[in-house]
Amino acid sequence: MQMNWHWPTPNGMPPVVTVLGLSLPLVILLCTASAVGMSPDKVLNAIPNMVFFTKHLWVMPDWGYLPQLGKKMLETVEMTLLATALAVVLSLPLGILAAKNASPHPWLYRLSRDLLSFIRALPELVWALVFVSALGLGPLPGIMALALVTVGFMGKFIAEAIEVVNVKAIEGLEATGCNKFQSILYAMLPQAVPDFIGSFLYILDHNLRAASILGLVGAGGIGYDMVMTMRLFNYERIAMIAFSIYLLVTLLDRLSDVFRQKALGEILNVH
Repeated sequence: MQMNWHWPTPNGMPPVVTVLGLSLPLVILLCTASAVGMSPDKVLNAIPNMVFFTKHLWVMPDWGYLPQLGKKMLETVEMTLLATALAVVLSLPLGILAAKNASPHPWLYRLSRDLLSFIRALPELVWALVFVSALGLGPLPGIMALALVTVGFMGKFIAEAIEVVNVKAIEGLEATGCNKFQSILYAMLPQAVPDFIGSFLYILDHNLRAASILGLVGAGGIGYDMVMTMRLFNYERIAMIAFSIYLLVTLLDRLSDVFRQKALGEILNVH
């Protein structure tokens, strides 16, 4: 079977717009690579150092560190769950206000959108520094930082999910005399539930990984131990921490898949 590699154009060549659209970004990236220190030689020269570091991870673990590791990992999981639960409660009303078809007034819609954008503008580590300076060291600043950033993302996801719901169900309820709140509660939110579930599970996975590094600024979790062991080249503990984080993320991923399938299956059966 002969493959036809010609473009569906009169001359069989790719359109000029396609060529420019692909080549210009590539040229720009190549020209600006040096500004961020990106060079093939630098990457190739770093390979021996990476191999040297990886070889040192294959050592006998420090089993005496296991109780402290378990305590820090449990603290990381608690931070993740508390922050995510708090964020879901706060982001739902903000997401409704930030949805154009659900917000009661245009200025509330714009204010909510701007607030969510401002929250998302700063990463978890920056917010953690702010809360550490206000609350002191410990898990609480990490929980507050994670919850705040999660509100910014979850609110945006919820607003976008509500804005794309089918308007026929809303019109049907309004024709029976339902008010705005009833339309949101019985027409918009039920349609957006599958998107809510997907966004929630993604955010939960992200928060677990984010909570693993907040200890860098003293905001609790396994992050502080991870940074200190790497700075001290304590390879007996580095491998244990990395493997524990991998197991935790993998377990959460498997549980998320099961929960998503069951939840979406129940929703489809209801409809």
